[in-house]
Order: sequence, then C-alpha cells, then structure tokens
Amino acid sequence: MTKLNFLLFSLVLAFFASCTSNGKQAGSDDPSRYVVRTEVPKRPAGQKDVLGLVTPKMDTVRVGFIGLGMRGPGAVRRFTFIPGTKIVALCDLHADRVEKTQTILDKAGLPRAAAYSGSEDAWKELCQRDDIDLVYIATDWKHHAEMMIYAMEQGKHVACEVPSAMNLDEIWAIINTAEKTQKHAMQLENCVYDYFELTTLNMAQQGVFGELLHAEGAYIHNLRDYWGSYEGDWRLQYNKEFRGDVYATHGMGPAAQLMNLHRGDKMNTLVAMDTKPVNIPEYLIEERGMDRDSAYQFANGEHTMTMIRTENGKTIHIQHDVSSPRPYSRMYQVSGTKGFANKYPEEGYALEAEMVGEDVTPDHENLSAHSYVSDEVKEALMAKYKHRIHRELEEKAKEVGGHGGMDFIMDYRLIYCLRNGLPLDIDVYDLAEWCSLAELSRISIEHNSAAVEVPDFTRGGWNKIQGFRHAFID
Repeated sequence: MTKLNFLLFSLVLAFFASCTSNGKQAGSDDPSRYVVRTEVPKRPAGQKDVLGLVTPKMDTVRVGFIGLGMRGPGAVRRFTFIPGTKIVALCDLHADRVEKTQTILDKAGLPRAAAYSGSEDAWKELCQRDDIDLVYIATDWKHHAEMMIYAMEQGKHVACEVPSAMNLDEIWAIINTAEKTQKHAMQLENCVYDYFELTTLNMAQQGVFGELLHAEGAYIHNLRDYWGSYEGDWRLQYNKEFRGDVYATHGMGPAAQLMNLHRGDKMNTLVAMDTKPVNIPEYLIEERGMDRDSAYQFANGEHTMTMIRTENGKTIHIQHDVSSPRPYSRMYQVSGTKGFANKYPEEGYALEAEMVGEDVTPDHENLSAHSYVSDEVKEALMAKYKHRIHRELEEKAKEVGGHGGMDFIMDYRLIYCLRNGLPLDIDVYDLAEWCSLAELSRISIEHNSAAVEVPDFTRGGWNKIQGFRHAFID
C-alpha cells in the first residue's frame, strides 16, 4: 500500500470511527440533542395556576353566545333544557342568524335575548355586559383565542368550541389570562362524553384493563361535501396554509383523560409525519376550477400521524385525515396490561378472564385476550360500568340530542360544575395540551419528523393532582 493510499485509508477509518462515536454519544450520553426544544415562558409575577380551580357557586348561570352559524344555534337550543341557566345575549356577524336563533327561545317559551350583530367587534359589546357569567363561543377557529382572552378580561368564564387555540402563542396567552383572572376556560370537546368512551374510561379507572400503556385517537372524516359550508372558506383555507394536525382534540381528549395528563403524567415528546396532499388539491381543480399548480400549493398533508411519549413511559397515537374516502373514525383504542378496548370500526373489549368479574357471566368459548368478548359479555360489562354521568343523564341527553346526546352532556356538565362550585371536567391545561398538537406536529414534520419537546403547560404542576376524575357534589 502506498503512503498516499494508506493516508486515504486512515482518513476513511477516522471518519467512520467519528460517526460511530457520535452515534453512541447520541444514543447513550445525550439523546436529547436530537429533540427540538420549545420554550416554557416564566409565569408572570403574582400569578398562580388554576389546577383544580373552583369558583363561587351560582344559582343561575347567565350566558351569552357568540357565533350562530353551524354550531351556535344547537347550543342555544340545548341550553333551553338545562336548569339554572338564563340566555342573556346572542351575537353573530349576520343579523338574520341572530333573529333565527331568537325563534328557538320563542319556541321554548323563554324571553328573547339581547341581540348583537352587524360589526366585526359586536361580540366585544356582549362580553362587556355586567349581567353575563359565561361566554359561549362557537365561531371559526381564527377568532377563538382572541374572544376567550377578551371575555376573561371582562370577568367572564368562557367555553369555546374546538380547537380553542391554533398555536403556542395563543395557548400561552389563554393560560396566562385564565391564571391572572382565575376564570374558567373550558374547551367544548364533546367526544369525551360519548357513551363508549365514558364507559371505557370508567372501566379503566376501575382497573379493568390493568395498567394502561397505549391509547389511540383520531379525526378521520371526509369533508368534501362540507367545505362550502364554512363561511369565507375559512376551514379549507386553514388547511391550505398550515401543515400538521390542525384538528386533534376529538382524538386527544379521550386519550388524555385515560392517561391522566397533567394529573400524574405528562407528554414529553412527539414525532409527526404526513403524506403528500392529493384529494383536496384535486377537489380544488375539479370543483372550483383552480389551475393545477395553484391547487397543489397546499400545505397540509392528506394524512397526518403523531406519536407521543409520556413521562411515565406510555404512548399516544393521533391521526388526522379530512379528505380520504375512509369511513368516519375517531379510532379510540385503549391498550393495557390486562385488557384492550376498541371503538372503530367495531366496538369491542378483549380482556384477561380474571378481569371480567364474577358478576358477569363469562363465555368460555369466546373469552380471551386474543379476541373480543362476546356481545353478551360486552353488554353486561357496559351495563356494569356505565358511568354515573350517563346513569343520570343518558335518557335526557338522547331526548335533547346533539351528536347523539354527548353535546347535551357536555353543556350540562359545564353548568353543573359552575352552579355547584366544582372544578370543570376540562380545564385550561387540557385545552393547551390537546390544541398544542397543531403547532408541535407542524414543527416535527418541518424538521424531517424530528422529536419535539412538548411544553409543560402547568409549569411544574403536572403531578399535583393524581388521576383524572369528574367532580360531583356528593
């Protein structure tokens, strides 16, 4: 071997040795060097957390509604069935929507509410009223955070449709305002009140699945037939401009409650990836006559997947797809050391035999952790573990409706907790965690699916409360 060849060979060996050394260092000494960091701003002086926040009881909760398009009128109707409420004011940009919603009050035999419309800032006048306790927001996403913050600054509790915030700046601003004002900021996530989810949560809290290790959730819903229903095309335009899981809360909410997030566990890191966009660009070409180059300047992927790892070594998998011809699904899976639950496409439980319970007659021909229990055993389990909320509200909820009744239960629980001075089922830190996937998943995707640090939105308080529970007065 010549001196030159020997020198080249030595350099190559040194290069690969360096690569190997760096790889070992990254894997053992400092794996965090490959995590994209996120900032946790210092809590402002004189401000305290709102973990387990309770506020004075109210005999009557006086409510103002902002946004009377797709979701608002249904909420107003549901409130006519909830005792201890008074609908004080209605607001929408369009006066005809306010008038149409007033007829809901007419039919219920209730007095008409104060009306606000015709101006982009009319909602602020509603928030400024001194005879409102709760502002209920059902507008487009881009106005949610601004409205929540202003309402709390005016001394109001606030409940807002999902997602309540679209980026970390909005999230931290909402948290700081809630902590500063000591007001409730609830995200109106209805899926945590659905029947299978709430029953399964109760089973998990009773230990039926053993130790929970993994949960899954999603929003898979082809919106092709609905894109034109969003005023100003705001929802499609948002997906056109932003990449990531922009609508994560339907999947995250149930998973987060199962995993006791900021109630003994917290999200540490996430990794996201997506497919290229196809169906929405083709829709823009076929249905709206957009040229191909413009249509394919579309940011959000067709299918987005996010994997999350928690402080306690557990995982959550969340998906988003609003353009594929897939059947509607929120996935909803729970995997534990002793059992498994699945909602889509088929509801079922798979349990170790000893977890079924002596009071449920087992089917020994169809009972193992390798297949679902029989329909009879499943029905018996769901009856046995029916949540107290459903035992008390199921009949009325199905009568009133709203996504099969879960909307009514969501609203009822909000008012129940406010009237009785109890912590809300969904607090501002839930809002933050569930909404944070929008920006955090984007950051991961734009960094070649790198791991991204999930901020501790409680700023150190994630372990103060042990276990998620619904509050009751007795």
